[in-house]
This record gives sequence, C-alpha cells and structure tokens, in this order.
Amino acid sequence: MLTKKTAIGIGIGSLAIILGSYFLIMAISSNTHQVNDIVGIGQNDVFKFNAEKHFQELLNVTGNSFHVKLKTPSDGLQVDNDFKKEISFDWVSLENGEHFINITNTGDSVLHVSGKLNATINPLIITSHLIVISSGVLIIGISAAFSIRKPRGF
Repeated sequence: MLTKKTAIGIGIGSLAIILGSYFLIMAISSNTHQVNDIVGIGQNDVFKFNAEKHFQELLNVTGNSFHVKLKTPSDGLQVDNDFKKEISFDWVSLENGEHFINITNTGDSVLHVSGKLNATINPLIITSHLIVISSGVLIIGISAAFSIRKPRGF
C-alpha cells in the first residue's frame, strides 16, 4: 500500500516527467518559425537566429515604404536598402551561423511581414528539459522508498 508521502512524490515526479517530455518534443519539432507580424509606423521588427548550412529561409514584406537590413553568414545574402510596396527574400544558408534581419517602417502605413524561418535548436534548452525529466525519475524513486516496509528492529 502506498503511503501519503509516496503518492505525493509519484504525482510530482510524474508531472515533472510529463512536462519535461512535452517541452522537449516541442523544442525538437519547432525549429521552423512561421512569421506573421505587423509593424507600426516608425517601428521596426528584428529577427536574430542561428541556421545551419542548406536551410531555406523565406521572408515577405509588404507596405508603403520600409528599410531592410539583412545579414547572413559568410558571403551569403547581404541587404541594406530602402524598398517600396513589396519585397520577397528567398535564400539558402551558405554557411552555419547567425542571421540578422532588421525591418524598419519608414512609410505612413503599417507593414505586413510574413515568412518561414528555419533555425537550429539550442543544445542548452534540450539539456534543461532532460534535467527536468531526470529529476522527475529521481523524485519518484526517492518517494518510493517511503512505502518500503522496514524490517523488525529498525
């Protein structure tokens, strides 16, 4: 029969394992970010992410007038220009590294920014989820010791 301390420990440990597993799966599967932003007049939108070689990126900007500064690693796409109406960027990463995109609204209407950005997963995030799962297993193991019958004389 389970004691009260054992039941509470199993519940807390199970919750830690379930939440850690859920967020680990979400971190692994969500390396593609769908962008659908609206940038107000005089404001800017900044994207900074790491991407691996051969990742395809897509970004569309629609509005009256705007400035785009886009930097990719190595000799990849480098843009620092003013645009009007609409522009589409579709590029493939030539090297592993950081991508930087700054879109500034210089017109008198809102901008619509949409696209698909593929980013790499930070290994520290995966490690933190694995630590939470391991802690849940440890909590269940320690709490199970509370329900073990002690032999006579103890």
